[in-house]
Amino acid sequence: MLLALIILYVVTLLYLSIVERFRHYASLVGLQGWLLLAVALWSLRSIDWPELVFIVAETLVFKAIIVPVLLYNIIRRTGIDRVHAASVATFNQLLLSLVALLCSIVVTYYLADMQIDRVFFGVALYALLSGMLLIVNHKRIFSHLVGFLVIENGVFLFSMAIGVEMPYLINIAILLDILMSVLMLGLFAGKIGRRLHDFNSDSLTSLKD
Repeated sequence: MLLALIILYVVTLLYLSIVERFRHYASLVGLQGWLLLAVALWSLRSIDWPELVFIVAETLVFKAIIVPVLLYNIIRRTGIDRVHAASVATFNQLLLSLVALLCSIVVTYYLADMQIDRVFFGVALYALLSGMLLIVNHKRIFSHLVGFLVIENGVFLFSMAIGVEMPYLINIAILLDILMSVLMLGLFAGKIGRRLHDFNSDSLTSLKD
């Protein structure tokens, strides 16, 4: 069951590299939140109730519900719909994503020791690389935001890889995720969104205090 959840999560990362509508981005981010919830519940069998409630609230309430709702609100307020035309071609994005997956497998095989869960480590590294590719290959700021959220999910999986039996370490990583996500979403919707019209990263150079 756990392996099936991990494989499905990897599929969502691959799909993120080829989708062209931002609504699909928001839906996939929400789906990843549900998958991370299932992975956490399946893996952390000996966790205490307070820590369990904290993790469920973070993955279910925040990643699976609140973040997608905020993303849809940003889409509706800004009117953005499709990935910028100047983005890397879909086939090239998929190819880069597959290369990132292969690199993650190779690095995991050679670097991860027996005290680290290799499955979580490999998928976490792939999520980190996928988020970076979204940021580098797209000009839309919304894509950068989604890439940042994907990287955050990778951080969560990294904490699972090294801290399945150290739930406090996981809680600290989750708390940092929540803080940074709220700050990024608030900055985009509250300040940048009122000043930009095309929402490309190139337009950030025209912003002034």
